[in-house]
Amino acid sequence: MATKKPPVGVLGFLLVLGPSLVWAGEYIGSGEVILATRTGAVLGPAVLWAVVLVILLKYWIGLCGAQYTVATGEGMVDCFSRVPGPRNWFVWVVFIGQAASGICAVGALAVAAATFLGSLVPLGEHTRIIWGAVVTAFSLWVAWTGRFDMLKHIMGLLVAVIVVGVLYVTLHSLPTLREFVTGLVGFQVPDVPEWARRADANLTSAWAEILPLAGWAAGGFASQVWYTYWVLGAGYGMAQERSWGMKADEARLAGLTADEAQGIRAWKRAVAWDATCALGIGTVVTSAFLLAGAGILRPQELVPSGPQVATELSRLFSERWGSAGGVLFMAAGAAAMISTQLGQLSGWPRLLADCVRNIHPPFGRLQPKKQFRLFLSLFLVTNLVICAVFGTNPVRLVKVGSICDGLVLVPLQALAVAYGLFVAQKKMLSGEAWAVLRPRWYHAAGLVLAFLVFGYFCVFQVPQVIRQILAG
Repeated sequence: MATKKPPVGVLGFLLVLGPSLVWAGEYIGSGEVILATRTGAVLGPAVLWAVVLVILLKYWIGLCGAQYTVATGEGMVDCFSRVPGPRNWFVWVVFIGQAASGICAVGALAVAAATFLGSLVPLGEHTRIIWGAVVTAFSLWVAWTGRFDMLKHIMGLLVAVIVVGVLYVTLHSLPTLREFVTGLVGFQVPDVPEWARRADANLTSAWAEILPLAGWAAGGFASQVWYTYWVLGAGYGMAQERSWGMKADEARLAGLTADEAQGIRAWKRAVAWDATCALGIGTVVTSAFLLAGAGILRPQELVPSGPQVATELSRLFSERWGSAGGVLFMAAGAAAMISTQLGQLSGWPRLLADCVRNIHPPFGRLQPKKQFRLFLSLFLVTNLVICAVFGTNPVRLVKVGSICDGLVLVPLQALAVAYGLFVAQKKMLSGEAWAVLRPRWYHAAGLVLAFLVFGYFCVFQVPQVIRQILAG
């Protein structure tokens, strides 16, 4: 084993937190700022349960995937390659689905970030295109360097801006205690109010608002994969000996002793603390954006949409809480968009490169850095094209991206992670190491519940909602 010692005690666990800040900073973005605020405006605090439920279920997928990485030293895509059936069939599904989702989602973030930054600092007739290029260039530069420490520090700063900005506004617009509790445990799917239908003719059902929010609350399919990359970058457990772009050293795992496994177990506890930190940040921030929309936009019967969404939000928050409230909310929104863009441009190229490496092994002969930068360059081009061509309606673009990335493949992801954690990991570890590192029953329960809930969304709700969004 490497000499890096596992953390001891609460303080030790707190000192190694890091992947969670990148994870939370990446997934707190347009889903929270635009979709949660809009959903709160349309449906009020009655759907707070949806935010809490989907974040909790995705937490189990991310946590279990990260614990697999801690024990084996390989990321989630390599775990997918071990799923039984035709060779790499699930990796093929992931590659095709995530290539399309990635182009759409990264482009949506560039448009949304440019919209918010353009409202804070207008730059003339071509404000949106200019800010889109600036955000893309900055995110590209950070991602191109590939430094985890830099990413962790930038994301931590942006998360702090997000939390301060949204809490300032939300604490002045809280619902009553009864409304809050009912929204949290009532599991209501309220009707879309008539005034909202008049404001947006495409609002024909509450699910058209709930599902996009559910898709990107706590990030989508890709976010859970990326969390395993951030764990690899931090060097937790067996990740100390590995890096992104490498499969597990099965000979090394087969020879693990019980003492070595105990050290890895301590790192599994550390990743549990780390993932729970991201769970708390994501739940509080997403709920706060939803409650801000319910408390400020809903009483005025306003549904943010179209290219004016950021300007409208800024004006409303400024009128209610003064210029400081408006600026803080917009700064939080812009920080959320930029942090997500940073995470996506650091994560999606790795995900797609991992897929190609498993599907076509000769690709793996390229240096990991070259693999990463090849796909990063692809996203640079598609980002600028989407900003220039499809930037007139960030809400619709964000909705489509959130459903494609955040819901469509998530049920299968839960099953694939369960297979990796309970079956593939057991095959790779020595018997004495497996006795120490075997997952618990609640890991299985969380993954099965995630499969059932997201499977219901995909089969019974997603098709009609996609039709409604595209028809608009």
